[in-house]
Amino acid sequence: MAELTSLTATELITEYRAGTLSPVEVTEAVLARIDAVEGTLHALYAYDPDAARRAARESERRWLAGQPAGPVDGIPLTLKENIATRGTPVPLGTAATELAPAGADAPAAARVRESGGVLLAKTTMPDYGMLTSGLSSFHTATRNPWDHARTPGGSSAGAGAAAAAGYGPLHVGTDIGGSIRLPAGWCGLVGFKPSFGRVPVFPPYPGRVAGPMTRTVADSALFMEVLARPDPRDHLSLPPQELAWRDLALDLSGLRVGLQLDAGVGLPVEPEVLAAVTEAARLVEAAGANVEEVGPFLTRPMLDGLDRFWRTRFVVDTEALPVERRERTLPYIADWVAGGAGLSGEDVYRGFSQIDAITVAAVAATEPYDIVLSPTCPVSAPPYDWASPTNDPARPFEHIGFTVPYNMSGQPAVSVNCGYTSQRQPIGLQLSGRRFADVHVLRAAAAFERLRPAQRAWPG
Repeated sequence: MAELTSLTATELITEYRAGTLSPVEVTEAVLARIDAVEGTLHALYAYDPDAARRAARESERRWLAGQPAGPVDGIPLTLKENIATRGTPVPLGTAATELAPAGADAPAAARVRESGGVLLAKTTMPDYGMLTSGLSSFHTATRNPWDHARTPGGSSAGAGAAAAAGYGPLHVGTDIGGSIRLPAGWCGLVGFKPSFGRVPVFPPYPGRVAGPMTRTVADSALFMEVLARPDPRDHLSLPPQELAWRDLALDLSGLRVGLQLDAGVGLPVEPEVLAAVTEAARLVEAAGANVEEVGPFLTRPMLDGLDRFWRTRFVVDTEALPVERRERTLPYIADWVAGGAGLSGEDVYRGFSQIDAITVAAVAATEPYDIVLSPTCPVSAPPYDWASPTNDPARPFEHIGFTVPYNMSGQPAVSVNCGYTSQRQPIGLQLSGRRFADVHVLRAAAAFERLRPAQRAWPG
């Protein structure tokens, strides 16, 4: 059973095609794994093993007939809680939400079902997805499988914990400031934030993307083949495009690679994180790439302006709630939102304008390079019951200086594990690329995956 839960999606597809494994036995192994550790991790919402078993049996029949429905047919997987699935309420991680069954599958859910994926459950998130942790007024706080005293990160908290713990090989998160990459970094995963609009989402919103969280780059590439399919509900999505997602060959020789070790604002990079990312750059350089330092380009006015705009958005949203529901919100979130009350129209506009300022700065700073390397997060995972690395609602985004620019600019970026702290915590390396160069970023990540030292065993 343990061996089955360690297989990647690409390995499982090979086994299904050969008839040496069945989706039914794989799903049973994953369900057993969930039952063994979910009581500690609290990664799942709307867990439905009976539905998963039915989907696995249907997949088994398709494979036996030689007619799989798509690239992930029979693969156990999860979707983040804010990705609607028909008939399941979408609490958005907060007790303030009025629970009502979703009327339709969101784009990622629809594509997964069409492709025959075995949906196990939804995964947890913090209130409104605005924390880098699994702390929530609706869900029990999610724990990191590598150290149960720590957070897995967020806002794709449950997805990060589930992937690291062996709850199937494929997981979908969402990301508006680092919410895929940050938990991927703290959980030792591959977390891919595609170009804005590459994966349709509903409802669409500036900077928000959905993307895969997996244990290998190859699995993320396989999953993108499904997730990137078009959906007319997202009016901000890119035109449909056939991309060679699974062609991950790349020679690093001669590549121009930037190395950014200072985000320009926020928490300083911890020495162990700095050492691991610097060593990753050395490996890339030894493989023939030309590595150059990239200076900081995010500024305090940019980050604070974005903070003011996001606070104001939630002031408007939460003021529309009845008082008794508004009071159920996580106190940290309530304090953060209160900081946006009373801002003038000019203040809010100046905050919103920082989206363009960040975009211009990020594109200009990274354009000379084929790939830019940086820490995913400047610090290692904090305690599970902290809302953020500062745990201070007045300073909520001091840890996203390396990740948030690429949400605003729409550039693809991926986190890949590059080492471990002395406390045995994973360290994420972020690789970003030019706008729309999604496949190139995954190829570079796969190339680094081949260069890095052997990884530690996944948490037992």
